[in-house]
Amino acid sequence: MPYICLSMRQFFLAFLLILGTTFARIQAQTPSAEGLVVKVEDRGNNRFLIRWEQKFGERIRQVSIQRSFDSTKMFKTIITLPDPGLAANGYVDNKAPNDHMYYRLYILLDSGHYLFSPSQRPSKSAGLSGTSDDPNLRPVSSLAPNLVRNGQAVVINGKEGAPAATIIPEKIFHIKKRDTLLFSLSERYLRAFKDSIRLKTKDTLLLIAADTFHIRPFIPREIYKPSKYVYTEREGQLRISLPDAPQKKYKLIIFEINGDKLFEVNNIVDKTLILDKSHFGHAGWFRFELYEDGELKEKHRFQIARDF
Repeated sequence: MPYICLSMRQFFLAFLLILGTTFARIQAQTPSAEGLVVKVEDRGNNRFLIRWEQKFGERIRQVSIQRSFDSTKMFKTIITLPDPGLAANGYVDNKAPNDHMYYRLYILLDSGHYLFSPSQRPSKSAGLSGTSDDPNLRPVSSLAPNLVRNGQAVVINGKEGAPAATIIPEKIFHIKKRDTLLFSLSERYLRAFKDSIRLKTKDTLLLIAADTFHIRPFIPREIYKPSKYVYTEREGQLRISLPDAPQKKYKLIIFEINGDKLFEVNNIVDKTLILDKSHFGHAGWFRFELYEDGELKEKHRFQIARDF
């Protein structure tokens, strides 16, 4: 059987060739940050705007913003955006511990691959300009040639002397509940969100700032329905009505509204029993527990009216 004898040098060259081919394939499959433009701006009053443009489109499955004290490690996710496929988006961080934190984006694609944007600290400059000295800021090729002039995004038509068409950057709104930021969403989705709150819930959506809405939860109004066993009469006395009292063993325990025990009525054998309001010491609400043959039958409350 013929065989091939390779010298050590030939074997080493063949190994490098295989290694290079494998590395090239990995490189071809691994996404790069090309086309991802991220800018972190210090807007004052401990507010830091993280905004970005991307060309991955519908391939994106998740966009998360991460923050750290260090530029290379210890990053923690502060929010995952609800609309990862937007070509341009942003988020305002108002809970940073200081003004020199590092920020980066975590991007997850539909292929399962992921990437991180270069970490950066907030700066006072504005715009996603391709002419910036920052090498991490360059125009997104899928929107090319997109630049920013005087804080406004413009598209160059490509014809010499043709006027540039101005594009107003999409506004980002923040949704809060009490003191917690729930999420942020772009202006195009705001109407649908308002409709979902109005049609599917009883909550109220309040505009508390130019870019911030607050969800006020609906608290149902409690409707008092008196007990059919223990209730107050028109004259203000407490009536205990137990039609089967002679056949069963009943006990009634009266409590203050705060839960402190007031008194007990044991071995009730009368079908109707009236307790004068003087037993309670004061007007107001009281709680009670009614037991039938040693088992709790009802927990409820009643009100003793004030004498005028």
